[in-house]
Amino acid sequence: MFPTSISANSVQQSDSHSQWWREAVIYQVYPRSFLDTNGDGVGDLPGITTKLDYIAQLGVDIVWISPFFTSPMKDFGYDVADYCDVDPLFGTLSDFDCLLERAHALGLKVMIDQVLSHCSDQHPWFVESRQSRDNPKAEWYVWADPQADGSPPNNWLSVFGGSSWQWDACRRQYYLHNFLTSQPDLNFHHPDVQQAHLDNMRFWLERGVDGFRLDACNFHFHDRSLRSNPPATKRDTKTVQDNNPYGMQSHIYDKTQPENIAFLEKMRSLLNEYGAIAIGEVGADDSLGVMAEYTADDNKLHMAYSFNLLTPDVSAAYIRTQVEEFEARVKGGWVSWSVGNHDVVRVMSRWGGDAATPQFAKMMMALQAALKGTPCLYQGDELALTEADIAYEDIQDPYGIAFWPEFKGRDGCRTPMPWRADQPHGGFTSGKPWLPVPAEHFAVAVSQQEQDPDSALTYARHIWRWRKQHRQLILGEIHFFDAPEPVLAFCRQLDGEPTIFAAFNLGDQTVNFVWPEVAGAMLLEGYNLPGTLNSNTLELPAFGAWFGTR
Repeated sequence: MFPTSISANSVQQSDSHSQWWREAVIYQVYPRSFLDTNGDGVGDLPGITTKLDYIAQLGVDIVWISPFFTSPMKDFGYDVADYCDVDPLFGTLSDFDCLLERAHALGLKVMIDQVLSHCSDQHPWFVESRQSRDNPKAEWYVWADPQADGSPPNNWLSVFGGSSWQWDACRRQYYLHNFLTSQPDLNFHHPDVQQAHLDNMRFWLERGVDGFRLDACNFHFHDRSLRSNPPATKRDTKTVQDNNPYGMQSHIYDKTQPENIAFLEKMRSLLNEYGAIAIGEVGADDSLGVMAEYTADDNKLHMAYSFNLLTPDVSAAYIRTQVEEFEARVKGGWVSWSVGNHDVVRVMSRWGGDAATPQFAKMMMALQAALKGTPCLYQGDELALTEADIAYEDIQDPYGIAFWPEFKGRDGCRTPMPWRADQPHGGFTSGKPWLPVPAEHFAVAVSQQEQDPDSALTYARHIWRWRKQHRQLILGEIHFFDAPEPVLAFCRQLDGEPTIFAAFNLGDQTVNFVWPEVAGAMLLEGYNLPGTLNSNTLELPAFGAWFGTR
């Protein structure tokens, strides 16, 4: 007897071709740390192009490239000074065109970041806006008068610490910045701001990009009345670390405003002209609800992800709750369950801890392959890279500098890719890398793992192709079963296909449990992880998994 279905938004095979992104696997490239070809210690676009064959060999479908636009790099590209050009640090527009052409020749789609809610204070728009209160772009940013005592307009806080308001002596007003003071927030209530961003997106669509990843996409609009946020009833520890006061507020006025829906609909109309897609990053008090709302009805985002599986701690029950809650609320929308990216501690260290082995990395990739949604793999996860311990003198991340030593920032997951164990800096650069390559990463360099049939990299190249052979794992409904911690057990069902059962041991000790529903099931060949079914009793070794079908 199967548990009650928790979703009613199956994609039938008849219409799946037009929704190719539901069947895809995303691979995130952080350009600064991928491959440097000119010896300046920073990765670049030609470096990505050089390694597109490597990416294609993984069996992924979409390359998501983090920002490479003109920027003063105060937040390493997430502070854009020109939305329609490449920063010389990364190359040229011609380099990007070459990258795009090569990716398409390999059958890869290219998705690029769009940082719309804020830009650099060096962007010409902001330079003009801050000159006076009556220039053509005076209202393109969120400006506000001080309170009578000179203090900021309200209590809104920056994600990166302190007030989200910065005083500007020229205009004698405060401007809003949800992140660094050098990242002023644009005023999306102004129609010209919306159009300017749609025009910038069209620029890249005309060049041939296949989609956009939208940074902080629920930050676009703010409350026009600038009402102060109330205290949080439950502290947010998903979006920020627990020593950051940002989590002490309920962010109901500084982001996630209802006006964003209409803008996302405009954006979707533009994307539809080109057959392109958008995935949105959501960081909200109710991220699952916002994800469901932003992907509903096939007229806004194609898919969304949040920090719900990017948390410091995890349990099987927690993962089950996140998936079930999203599926219960979604209406035709879609999710990308991401367990790693450039903003959080690497999953090997975050969830695997001291006991993590390459076996853990394999199990996590198999779990991502089995969950309902579009998997997103962060560069280096296929190598089972651990979080780097960066010395204070090497820290580059302003977020880490502000909260050191309790929070060391995001540099630990951003260290350069180790390509060759026999070369300085792992073959990443011939110069001095912008972040050091940890000594322990040399042993798991690509050159080492390509020679090992039992490596995490070899497994990555296998599991994503194996997933494509089983449409139930791509389009099927998901149903969970009760299982003892740390086991996550569920099945995937698709009309006309056998049911696939899957169980994963998230712990480092062997677990046995009775699973009556799988009695008589046959082993599903090819996933290559340890796990044994005897009648209706499943034995899962440490970080083991089992797939069966009936």
